[in-house]
Amino acid sequence: MKHFQHPHAIVETTKIGKDTRIWAFAHILPGAEIGEDCNICDHVFIENNVKIGDRVTIKSGVQLWDGIIIEDDVFIGPNATFTNDLFPRSKHYLEKYEKTFIRQAASVGANATILAGVTIGSNAMVGAGSVVTRDVPANAIVVGNPATIKGYVDIADTRKPLDLVRPESDWGQKGESTVAGVKVYRLPLIKDMRGNLSFAEYGQYLPFIPKRFFLVFDVPGREIRGEHAHRKLHQFLICVRGSLALVVDDGSNREEFLLDSAQVGIYIPPMIWGIQYKYTLDAMLLVLASDLYDAGDYIRNYDEFLKEKKYDSLSKS
Repeated sequence: MKHFQHPHAIVETTKIGKDTRIWAFAHILPGAEIGEDCNICDHVFIENNVKIGDRVTIKSGVQLWDGIIIEDDVFIGPNATFTNDLFPRSKHYLEKYEKTFIRQAASVGANATILAGVTIGSNAMVGAGSVVTRDVPANAIVVGNPATIKGYVDIADTRKPLDLVRPESDWGQKGESTVAGVKVYRLPLIKDMRGNLSFAEYGQYLPFIPKRFFLVFDVPGREIRGEHAHRKLHQFLICVRGSLALVVDDGSNREEFLLDSAQVGIYIPPMIWGIQYKYTLDAMLLVLASDLYDAGDYIRNYDEFLKEKKYDSLSKS
């Protein structure tokens, strides 16, 4: 036996990776699969149709029911509660249970409740006591009941949230982001007693000639827009009213900007993951785009984005 199990644990499965540790009063049913170097703490119950990856920590008082898939490097805090039936009744059994996915390196805080059928994205952080009723995007930090996104984790140190950066006037006309190719433009402001005016011209403040624009407004404060990348499209974003937060990510660096001025434009080149959230109720976002709408230009899954980004980098090397 290449794994450790406490003499007071009940372990009925044989599918356990080496160096995994199973502690007292845990009960694991015969169909469960557990990877290598996991830590299964006291009083954990694991049902048959459960798959657990490598280096997973499951703290005391957790029950994992049929249909739950946990990927590598996940942390499950004490007394976190999972479900697998959206309409449970005593003595009524489903032929097929809802599948719940906890993606790689995600964390679920103590006493959180995870509704059946949701996916917790890679590197996401679910705060203690949160009630998760819908999918959590990769890298998002969610808290509350129901859980809502309050921030994103830093790509360099996933143990802390991103700092919110407000482009400052002393950046000059153009500022460089740590995210490859992303640029912050400070647009001119012409003040007049009849009203203020700002503008951008191609070659001076506007890095491409737009072929279309769209406006985003009346966004409920808890909702997220964007959350995708473009393969070929260039974009230029200006918050013309209210405020919102913009996250940009090139797979190696991630930054979050507060957009609260019509004087600030942010250029996003192709193959940058972008998210807009924290909209105020009066926020209005103007987006200038380099080409006509093309559904095939979108990458809507973060893991797919990382794969394409890596392939793109290798093909250019």
